[in-house]
Amino acid sequence: MATATDTVTGRIDGARTELTATQALAGLLLVGVLGGALLFAQEPALHDAMHNFRHAAGITCH
Repeated sequence: MATATDTVTGRIDGARTELTATQALAGLLLVGVLGGALLFAQEPALHDAMHNFRHAAGITCH
């Protein structure tokens, strides 16, 4: 369960110690590909699907 002191900075610091450089690169590449798909494919159904995926992955976007 998340605590009140759980911050983005804390998550980044934790990721720095737990992830290898290859894992971090793969994650950044995945975020870039998904971001590009959202940027260039403005089909409403795709946009809504990607939006719902972000929420399901635990990413708060609004």
